[in-house]
Amino acid sequence: MREQDSIPTTKTQRSAKFVKTGFQIGGNYIKHYSKKLFNPDLDREQLNEDNATDIYKSLSELKGSALKIAQMLSMDKNVLPRSYVDKFTQSQYNAPPLSGPLIVRTFTKQLGKSPEKIFDKFNASSTHAASIGQVHEAMLNGKKLAVKIQYPGVADSISSDLKLVKPFAFRLLGMSEKELNIYVAEVEERLLEETDYELEVRRSIQFSEACKNLNNVVFPTYYPEYSGKRIITMDWIKGKHLKEFLKTNPSQELRNKIGQALWDFYNFQQHELRAVHADPHPGNFLITEDEKLGVIDFGCIKELPDDFYEPFFSLVSAGILQDKAKTIDAFRKLDMIFKTDTPAQVEFYYKAYKEMISLFARPYLDEVFDFSKPEFFDQLYAYGEKIAKMPEFKQPRGVKHFIYVNRTNFGLYTILQELKATVNTGTYKPHVK
Repeated sequence: MREQDSIPTTKTQRSAKFVKTGFQIGGNYIKHYSKKLFNPDLDREQLNEDNATDIYKSLSELKGSALKIAQMLSMDKNVLPRSYVDKFTQSQYNAPPLSGPLIVRTFTKQLGKSPEKIFDKFNASSTHAASIGQVHEAMLNGKKLAVKIQYPGVADSISSDLKLVKPFAFRLLGMSEKELNIYVAEVEERLLEETDYELEVRRSIQFSEACKNLNNVVFPTYYPEYSGKRIITMDWIKGKHLKEFLKTNPSQELRNKIGQALWDFYNFQQHELRAVHADPHPGNFLITEDEKLGVIDFGCIKELPDDFYEPFFSLVSAGILQDKAKTIDAFRKLDMIFKTDTPAQVEFYYKAYKEMISLFARPYLDEVFDFSKPEFFDQLYAYGEKIAKMPEFKQPRGVKHFIYVNRTNFGLYTILQELKATVNTGTYKPHVK
């Protein structure tokens, strides 16, 4: 993959990139509607393909929060046209890397020494490039290490980038401005944490220690002495990402084993730690040679406060959905039903959200769940499409915690679907009063 020799870092440079992309998209629309004059039946497939290509190219060159948004959207297959999902999925595994000399300068600026003066060997060519940083191989005292180096300017451009992303998000997501502002504020808070690599090292050590007794889940050792605000050094875990793993045609037994490890990893955190690894895209996991799940990134952690955890998980585990009054009370605590709603609105949202939660909760309600069956996902996506067209859902509802908790759980479901895994979903249950 071609390397980038530079990256726009100032607000002016990054703004100019967005403006240029906006002009390209405008040109795509002009071309589309010109063709439609001569062919009224022309669909939007080519338009979506052209727009997705131009937007992804721009975001991948900007990197940082702009590319992270694309990565997040690619995980929600119910939000975007297929062309966008296919293009943005590239950011889950490999984005265009920065050149060796640029990354070495970044490393030296952060730690005060060049990589060659710290490690016995350092590969200046990236092995993996993502939205916020890229990974390089290093050797020290005979041990192979992974050195994650953050792209220059990423942390400083989060707020301005998100403002620039807003017009694209309006067009792609169809959210109201209020709803989009809530979404952007929560995303900004998580991204600011995600670019603080010192925080990530502390959390990585904390979470890997807390989860060390989970079956078939492994973590790298982290080295704070060779890490900093924009650099993380950890053990190299050898393994395959999900796409590579699936190409080996693994047995159903192995699929189930990895799927169980993934389910236990997430639900142990949600229900025992009340904080969860909230970035479940496949690029953050490896399937190791000894058939275990390697977790290699703890940058995005979402804490689950009691006033969210109790009402939300009571809906999926405590039989509350069978009690209308208690269900409505939980919906009110979660801002899914407002005090100002009329009785007719209360009834409408009660029925709509009950149907939604009932779908979401199915894996929790059975002791064993087969994620290979398409009917479950077909119903989820169909329901999402249905409510997206309802004017009643144009007004934002639900507390901000839904943004990352929904992303986490649907991301988990999606990976388990790709694995076609059958898992025991009764291993770690919600603790609710």
